[in-house]
Amino acid sequence: MFEEKGKHSFFKTFLTALATSLGVGALLLFMVSGYISGEQPNTQVPSAERRTDEPQPQQIAAETNISPIHSAADVARTATPGVVGISVLKVDSRSLFDSETSESWGVGSGVIVSPDGYILTNHHVAGGKNKRIVVSLFDGSNLEGMTVWSDSVLDLAVVKVNASNLDTIPTGDANSLQVGEPAIAIGNPLGLQFQRTVTSGIISALNRTIRIDTEQGSNYMEDLIQTDASINPGNSGGPLLNARGNVIGINTVKVTSAEGIGFAVPINVAVPIIKRLTEEGKFDEPYLGIFAYDKEVIPYLNNAISLDNGIYVANVDKSGPAYAGGIRVGCIISEVDGNEINTMIQLRTYLYSKRPGDSINVTHMMEGTQEFVTTPIKLAQKDGEQRVTR
Repeated sequence: MFEEKGKHSFFKTFLTALATSLGVGALLLFMVSGYISGEQPNTQVPSAERRTDEPQPQQIAAETNISPIHSAADVARTATPGVVGISVLKVDSRSLFDSETSESWGVGSGVIVSPDGYILTNHHVAGGKNKRIVVSLFDGSNLEGMTVWSDSVLDLAVVKVNASNLDTIPTGDANSLQVGEPAIAIGNPLGLQFQRTVTSGIISALNRTIRIDTEQGSNYMEDLIQTDASINPGNSGGPLLNARGNVIGINTVKVTSAEGIGFAVPINVAVPIIKRLTEEGKFDEPYLGIFAYDKEVIPYLNNAISLDNGIYVANVDKSGPAYAGGIRVGCIISEVDGNEINTMIQLRTYLYSKRPGDSINVTHMMEGTQEFVTTPIKLAQKDGEQRVTR
């Protein structure tokens, strides 16, 4: 009798515990389902969950007029038709006193920046003396080209072909770049056999300075974009793009003694040139007549010079506007028209938005003084590269 009663008591206790567990479980399930469905107004959305009312990346891009971020495959697909091959038949004199010359073909890359045939590339691709330029388009056609502007210090050039309705690649803003963001390069490494090769990487560094040794002497290239996207001979002149498919730089050179160290000229300095060419068909380059360095270059030249801000004037054309305005070697230029100037790219970008004959106000400090003065200077027109090139 005792044993029978104990069994019933145990069974009753077991059922009570089971019912209690099921009730607690149902309550927990109700609470969890409330979090998932968002039906509990007094609870917080877990931090790992995205709120449904938060703007999506595409929505943000549309509201701020910024194109959305794409994959490397998307960028390659949309940008590749705007990349061209540039074959140049160059003429090389054997010496300054020898009339004999030699001819050789060189191959580089370029990016179409206007539908009517303006193509941005490097000076070392399409600048200097050449007999013929052939531009190879994405559809396989070849067009004769002509260099309409070139600058050896910037290592940029613009080639024009007679065509219309060409595929273009939009320009971006190199000033907004951040180290670590994606970078994509498209070009023709080792010639047209591997044309329109796509490589990807990141922005490795900004505002880099490198020294290039040429037959004409050494040249310091400043304010460059460094990337680990592979850049090889033949990539020169091709675009460096961001994840939105915009051109942020023109690939120019790589370090041959290391892997994954390439450089591009920021696109911003070319934007006013492109704008003037497409709107007016020509670009009359304003001329200030100085050669200056920013603080990144000074340690290479003279450790005795202290420069925290501004640019240091290393050479002045005595027949140029700057000299007439009181600018001398050793001056530090800090502002132009109230705009702070700390790099040559900043100065050139601003100057290219002006025209020959325009006046600018240059704020500078003479060497040996501690006082900045502002002087109006009337820009001249650059007439070739025989004078000071900045």
